[in-house]
Amino acid sequence: MTANKPAKEGSMVESYRAAPDIEVLASNFPIPGYGQVAINAFVIKGSEPLLVDTGAAVDSKEFMPALRSVIDPADLKWIWLTHTDFDHIGSLHQLLAENPKLRVITTFLGVGIMGLFAPLPMDRVFLLNPGEKMTVGNRTLTAVRPPAFDNPSTTGFYDDKSGVFFSSDCFGALLSSVPQNAADLSDADLRDGQVFWETVDSPWLHKVDRSVFAKELDGIRKMAPKMVLSSHLPPAPGNMTERLLTSLSSVPGAQPFVGPNQAALEQMLKKMTHEPG
Repeated sequence: MTANKPAKEGSMVESYRAAPDIEVLASNFPIPGYGQVAINAFVIKGSEPLLVDTGAAVDSKEFMPALRSVIDPADLKWIWLTHTDFDHIGSLHQLLAENPKLRVITTFLGVGIMGLFAPLPMDRVFLLNPGEKMTVGNRTLTAVRPPAFDNPSTTGFYDDKSGVFFSSDCFGALLSSVPQNAADLSDADLRDGQVFWETVDSPWLHKVDRSVFAKELDGIRKMAPKMVLSSHLPPAPGNMTERLLTSLSSVPGAQPFVGPNQAALEQMLKKMTHEPG
């Protein structure tokens, strides 16, 4: 991975190159007591540049300068909205306002969810369902529903030109620190971080039919991506795919996540008020 200079001094969002034509716009969100989670958006360069998600709402002031450091937003043709959670739509409407030719790739359900609080202009929407394909410049994108997700509108995709699978939240991990390459993580840190993330983000996996889930994982195995780009994991080279799938396959039998209760919250607050600074 090739790092670029942060967009500005003190910025929470930085950019770096994952592949010759793919830039990562990354921030790390701390979760006290549990670690950090990456929040990634991606710029795919080419004859019809595409932005995958638009950063977190909490990072909206830092996201646009970081984006401008790798591409002029006026040159973007498409936004692929993997889903409608607040860590994916932070700068969506600003980009639509700045670039009147920009269109949003999403699903009918994605449009419906956005309509509840920030409607998308329907003449600028392109609906694409899992399993369908579309041509973007000199590449073909195949919409894929990832094996794990937290929002019913979630749609990732496989890019035939780069051989990259954009997996949305799937394969995310909670980590003590976030490198720019998932290969720099130890086996234990990657496995434990992935399993913990999925028990939080996709708790329905504890109730899934494991044979059906195994077939979903086999679909990614057969895809054989050259790289996996997750919204919540550093870029993972293709030789890591089996490690990612093995971790995910263990989630149905993992310990379910139970968050802190009120007594634990009061203890946390008490500790925070007594710590210097």
